[in-house]
Amino acid sequence: MKSKLQKVGLVLLGAVAGVLLSLNFSAVAQKEGARSPLPVEELRSFAEVFGAIKSNYVEPVEDKKLISGAINGMLTDLDPHSAYLDRDAYRELQVGTQGEFGGLGIEVGMEDGFVKVVSPIEDTPAYRAGIKPGDLIIKLDETPVKGMSLNDAVKRMRGKPKTPIKLTVLRKGETKPLEFTLMRDVIKVQSVKSKLFEPGYGYVRVVQFQEHSAENLVRHIDNLYKAGPLKGLVLDLRNDPGGLLNGAVGVSAAFLPPQSVVVTTDGRTEDAKRKYLASTEDYLRGGGEDYLKKLPAAVKTVPMVVLVNGGSASASEIVAGALQDHKRALIMGTQTFGKGSVQTIMPLGNHTAIKLTTARYYTPSGRSIQLKGITPDIVVQEPGIDTHAFLREADLDRHLANDKDPAAGAAKPSAQADEKPKGENGEEPVKPIEFGSDKDYQLVQAVNMLKGLQIIRKN
Repeated sequence: MKSKLQKVGLVLLGAVAGVLLSLNFSAVAQKEGARSPLPVEELRSFAEVFGAIKSNYVEPVEDKKLISGAINGMLTDLDPHSAYLDRDAYRELQVGTQGEFGGLGIEVGMEDGFVKVVSPIEDTPAYRAGIKPGDLIIKLDETPVKGMSLNDAVKRMRGKPKTPIKLTVLRKGETKPLEFTLMRDVIKVQSVKSKLFEPGYGYVRVVQFQEHSAENLVRHIDNLYKAGPLKGLVLDLRNDPGGLLNGAVGVSAAFLPPQSVVVTTDGRTEDAKRKYLASTEDYLRGGGEDYLKKLPAAVKTVPMVVLVNGGSASASEIVAGALQDHKRALIMGTQTFGKGSVQTIMPLGNHTAIKLTTARYYTPSGRSIQLKGITPDIVVQEPGIDTHAFLREADLDRHLANDKDPAAGAAKPSAQADEKPKGENGEEPVKPIEFGSDKDYQLVQAVNMLKGLQIIRKN
């Protein structure tokens, strides 16, 4: 038997080497300036395990399943954001960036083998049902999540509109699991919303950074100025999980002088070492008309406050960091998520791809976003909300270190209030914040700041 396995392993060794070469390993090596030899001994061990499974597993297993599982394992073992995208996941990613997909409307990550909610997206089944950041999903219907890959869990949550799914979650402060039955729906994320909060003071909320978010922002700002000149503007990035980089650059460029540095990236390859500027080359994908030319000139100088919280991640942290470093806006709220890494989508053929972390993000002044996030200029916490309940990058398994500050992420941000959320001891549960309403405490304080009034702090 051992001899048979060794023969199978040797035959597969060449096949595995071919697979690795097809994933552009040689191209990466050339970019680094040196071609490294393939790790023959490790590949031989891999091939022997492959052969053992093919010969001895209790049921026959397709080669495609084994190879896909091996690729997925390589990627998920790197960091929380690298992943293998099979045909379905790749298609959903492409559709999702356009702002429409089927499912529940939850931005998720993994922790200790379970799915953890980063943020529910506004106006979706998850948001309306009361799913909260930090909720740990332990069952999907009656199937335990433990042991599932993140892709598999997301697939189960996606599905045909008007079909139900039961989520069992653990929540901080609750003594037993909570059950939610949600009805899947077509998720159409309206990436930008706006209103005239009161005469002279505009409010713009970016829910998620999509392909046309910056272009939509221009339309909303233009509509606000049609009501008259603005004395102040609030840009709301709370619970914005991020999205496309060019969207973040475009939104930043709307408020910054041309050619201002928005964000820099640094990685091992030359392609990963870049500066993204407030220029058409960096926010217009594929060319086209410069939509920022339609903005009222006054938007470059109107006093601004940017609202952030623990659900503000990635692209929203890029915008907040750029406006903060250029002293274009005051950042108000609580510490952000701390996702400062760049993921590149690399198509593999057969309508599959890998999502690979290739660089880190840095603000214009050189601060690393990774694990630390953006610290507000003015800390204002929503009353009754436990900011420690927010899942953060530092809480995720295998997170990348902050190369500028190795100690980052070792402790919870000190700027947070450590209070218990109402609803843990039988009181009426705290309802989700209605962002943009006159009951939105942080927004009211942002407008007070723009008016030069004293901020009223509540605990």
